[in-house]
Amino acid sequence: MEKIIAGSIIAASLALGGCATAYPVGSLYTDLKLPVNVTSNTGQPLKVGVATCQSILSFVATGDCSIDAARKDGGITEVLYVDWDANNILGIIGNYKLTVYGK
Repeated sequence: MEKIIAGSIIAASLALGGCATAYPVGSLYTDLKLPVNVTSNTGQPLKVGVATCQSILSFVATGDCSIDAARKDGGITEVLYVDWDANNILGIIGNYKLTVYGK
């Protein structure tokens, strides 16, 4: 009986615990908008740049979601803040977007 209880506790912790991630992940669906970075630069953003990535079946991931790529996309020389969007359905297809706001 003790082995069954111990096995059940281990199985439940593995199923519900998941891996540690930098942002919340839903096992069936993830759709997040998260702040990533804020600088000491002040003012209203005049420009916006975007960088995107995609994953397929959690096996292949492509794209450049770096701050530098988004900064270049928007012609930004002074970064004010950065946001991160993640959308993933069942680990089948994941779309990720990094948005940089600046001057």
